[in-house]
Amino acid sequence: MRVLVVGASGRLGSAVVAALAGRHEVVEASRSGENFVDLTNPASIAGLYTAVGRVDAVACTAGKTPYGALTDLTSDQWLAGVRDKLLGQVELVRLGIEHVTDGGSFTLVSGILSEQPVPTSPIASTVDGGVDAFVRSAAIELPRGQRINAVSATVFAEAWDAYGPMFPGATPIPVADAAAAYVASIEGSGTGQVLKVGY
Repeated sequence: MRVLVVGASGRLGSAVVAALAGRHEVVEASRSGENFVDLTNPASIAGLYTAVGRVDAVACTAGKTPYGALTDLTSDQWLAGVRDKLLGQVELVRLGIEHVTDGGSFTLVSGILSEQPVPTSPIASTVDGGVDAFVRSAAIELPRGQRINAVSATVFAEAWDAYGPMFPGATPIPVADAAAAYVASIEGSGTGQVLKVGY
């Protein structure tokens, strides 16, 4: 199976690449790698698909959202978060349909904040919920037997020093646990699912 991993240079992306290596042919894409892609730019996404050719699965581990108090966040920050992690992944699917094989799959990234928000997370919580809703909606319309799921994880142990204080009482998980959920989505048969990891 040929798998395109978007966000391959990040913490989660690197773990997904490692989990897939040896099992599948992995094509890595990111803002810093050989196969460049910027999720905020649909032309960049279209160019990526043209460059890498046909794939059997797309796994996205990329997407940024600003954090801040609800009363402090600006319209530009809201637009930036929606444009990157939400609309960027929507475009990754929309533009990828013709480049993914029959019966192929998309696996997107959302997060625990859609269900368990914390202070300063209104944008991230909204975006994660939007990704989850998009996955359920797209699953009933994707053509040619294509599937779509999302992986939604809690805080990674590897990022606990930076993000732990935002999640009092939470139990961090190894990033490898989230990567395993990507493997389950890619190699499984389910669709329209939000695979929760660590909560």
